[in-house]
Amino acid sequence: MLIIKTTKELIKWRNQCQHFVDLVPTMGALHAGHLSLCEAIKSKTQPDEKRYLVLSIYINPKQFDNLNDLNNYPSTIDEDLRLCRESNVDVLFIPESSDMYAADTSVSVNENCLSLSLCGATRPGHFDGVCLVVSKLFNLVRPSRVAFGKKDFQQIAIIKRLIRDLSYPIELIAVATKREADGLAMSSRNLRLSKEQRAKSALIYAALQSAKNTNTSSSQELCIDEIGRKLEQELSALEFKIDYLTVVNVDTLKSCSSLDSKALLVIACFIGQIRLIDSIMLHD
Repeated sequence: MLIIKTTKELIKWRNQCQHFVDLVPTMGALHAGHLSLCEAIKSKTQPDEKRYLVLSIYINPKQFDNLNDLNNYPSTIDEDLRLCRESNVDVLFIPESSDMYAADTSVSVNENCLSLSLCGATRPGHFDGVCLVVSKLFNLVRPSRVAFGKKDFQQIAIIKRLIRDLSYPIELIAVATKREADGLAMSSRNLRLSKEQRAKSALIYAALQSAKNTNTSSSQELCIDEIGRKLEQELSALEFKIDYLTVVNVDTLKSCSSLDSKALLVIACFIGQIRLIDSIMLHD
């Protein structure tokens, strides 16, 4: 595995590389969810096809609206290196912020439709930071395929739009949410949970499943109010503070009131200072 630490080195390597390249962008603290992204990309590669897999680890300060969240974001670099080697990552890119952003950086990349609601509404500037760093990684790595996890459903919708509107010749592979044995969606932030918080957090997905089963209307109309009340009651009793809870179309992120193949029940909530997100499709 080649480890690259500067953009200059990465550009040099990419200019010399004559094969297709795939990209898995991460912020580190790797877990099985990240590794499933690598597996998903590799599974699409033909036996006789030569491709290189680049995994980036960079805690991007521009996508944090909360300095405390940035300062406390988990870092497990030694374990990350081990997992990358085990996953047969070809190139690991670990840049410093001083290299990724000039001191007088003044150019931004903004998405002005899909980013206005949900996480974008309560985390101002978050998706501007995501769009900027992803654009930089696309320009540096020049991948033909990139993988993101479906847990970050809004991020996937926005990056699809970024790829389309900026004409990047990139295929986005959306990978199913990887879960712990008890159902908790895997996330680097889970490392910050106390033992008690970790036990409670496992009930988020159980509550989503229960809410999904609450909707028994044969007319295909969603019982959104009933779903909301049930989830509010269950999670509030567990000391969760709900940021948002709604049903949206998975592609457009607009409110959805019919039980079709695009209906996604989404939630963001706090347990203590830690913000967790999850979702579940309402149509089987």
